[in-house]
Amino acid sequence: MEIGVPKETKDQEFRVGLSPSSVRVLRENGHSIFVQTQAGTGAGFTDEDYISAGAEIVSTLEAAWNRELVIKVKEPLVSEYNLLQKGQLLFTYLHLAADRKLTEHLLDCGISAIAYETVEQAGVNRLPLLTPMSIIAGRLAVQFGARFLERQQGGKGVLLGGVPGVKAGKVVILGGGVVGTEAAKIAVGMGAIVQILDVNVERLSYLETLFGSRVELLYSNSAHIETAVKEANLLIGAVLIPGRRAPILVSRDLVKQMHPGSVIVDVAVDQGGCVETLHPTSHTSPVYIDEGVVHYGVPNMPGAVPWTSTQALNNSTLPYAVQLANLGIKALDVNPALAKGLNVQNHRLIHPAVQEVFPDLVS
Repeated sequence: MEIGVPKETKDQEFRVGLSPSSVRVLRENGHSIFVQTQAGTGAGFTDEDYISAGAEIVSTLEAAWNRELVIKVKEPLVSEYNLLQKGQLLFTYLHLAADRKLTEHLLDCGISAIAYETVEQAGVNRLPLLTPMSIIAGRLAVQFGARFLERQQGGKGVLLGGVPGVKAGKVVILGGGVVGTEAAKIAVGMGAIVQILDVNVERLSYLETLFGSRVELLYSNSAHIETAVKEANLLIGAVLIPGRRAPILVSRDLVKQMHPGSVIVDVAVDQGGCVETLHPTSHTSPVYIDEGVVHYGVPNMPGAVPWTSTQALNNSTLPYAVQLANLGIKALDVNPALAKGLNVQNHRLIHPAVQEVFPDLVS
């Protein structure tokens, strides 16, 4: 099979769909890989690295896209819409629940689109292709939050870890899944006061075994959210409902009651966000101030550390990519987890969660 790896077009997105080591594995399986020139440069991979691994370097975005299987990191942007072809396989993050325009175009063009974030396994590791980026995003959420709490960045001027004689900053995390857990690890390590709110009591019990008394664990309801958010120096949105838009948990009225200069980092922004006042931003212009609070809404946070992110993502995506390359769309018949990743096929909206978001698009 011919596999295309285009250079990402999203603002300052330096990750790449296949690393040279992944290319080598696919070549060993008899496939031809066409990598757009400099697609891996931002992640630390040169064109020569890809050539050594057996790839062919192509000079244009069009040449990378004009293949049977296209492997990317982020969703196609409007500038790429005309490159999508009927019968083609696309394997990437999509987050369609927050993007009606992309959903409509995928339906119109007749492509088969498999989303990393909805590939779902039975058992503990339910979302294997979302997990590695969730780990990174959770850790970065605290790193970026600490930075934008600095006065020069528009924040209140709070050091999360505090110092002897001065109270540490407070980090409130909405959601105790992978993102929330990883954010808590970093926040605790920095010496912050940390609260996690979640609706899953079993998950809260697990988190108690992980953090003990170092993190306050609260059942997530409107009263607890209201109290916690008002006191937060850094609020992290870490809510995930697979395939669906994130619910709004923090209203504009509640944001108004936060301390001026506090920071909100909403990792759920690529699924619509869980804070009413937050909208997507970019690595070029990551923050804005609304109601006196600094808002960070970059939807591709792991793109800030592309060397780490690309390799972590490929470690998880490669087995599925090999199956798709070897079997084409029939890979979905033999791998139930991969089948759950199918969002759009042959002009039809397939994934149940996305169907619920756009019922008028269901044929």
